[in-house]
Amino acid sequence: MAIHEKSLIEPERLLHHDKLVVDGVDVSGHWNTMITPRTLTTYDEDFEARIRSIPGGENVHRCWQCGSCTNSCTMYAQNVQFNPRYWIYAVRLGLKDEIIKDKDIIWQCVSCNKCTHICPRDVRPEGVMKALAHWLEAEGYTQKSPSTIFDEAFADQVMDTGRMEDAHLIVTFFRRTGQSLFQGWLRVFGGRLMRHMPVGMGLRMGGHLLHAPRTRSWGKTRKVLKEYIQEQKEAAHG
Repeated sequence: MAIHEKSLIEPERLLHHDKLVVDGVDVSGHWNTMITPRTLTTYDEDFEARIRSIPGGENVHRCWQCGSCTNSCTMYAQNVQFNPRYWIYAVRLGLKDEIIKDKDIIWQCVSCNKCTHICPRDVRPEGVMKALAHWLEAEGYTQKSPSTIFDEAFADQVMDTGRMEDAHLIVTFFRRTGQSLFQGWLRVFGGRLMRHMPVGMGLRMGGHLLHAPRTRSWGKTRKVLKEYIQEQKEAAHG
């Protein structure tokens, strides 16, 4: 059975008939699955190009399905449903529904990079897994991960002020993820930090939480940067 026909043996596709005869042949039981039409119709011919436009997915088209990525995969050894080879094949066929179906396990990639090091075609499967996770987030199929929320908070602060303030970034991240600002580890860390920090620096950090400083003449640079980012987004989405 071809790898893209995996869906034919999923539980919801196993139709049962106590008595079914087709063209004079008794195909009772589960054998009716073998005569299910296999013509692919629900595919997106632009899907591969979309994944290639996301950082990490640039080389997905190089895959020749040798299976080295899955054989070396740390997660596959724990869960055979985690199958980089299958997802890369689905991307190349434009089978978005197959990717969406596995949205709850694709993000489990631990970035050990065993697959990337062993791949003979430099597909960088680890990067493809990350690209798929980002695509699922961008399309709203999965919730934003904490790392994505942190990246957005970082980018928003730099875009707004032209600089990055540690304390302001932490507070923004905690608020966006619904976390308490009074976590135990943070109180311990903050207490130790304040004991060794010069008084003037501590006062400046506290002041920056109330009023974030801005880089001089940042307005013009921000405008140009926003225009560039918008151009890149439009190019990525064709």
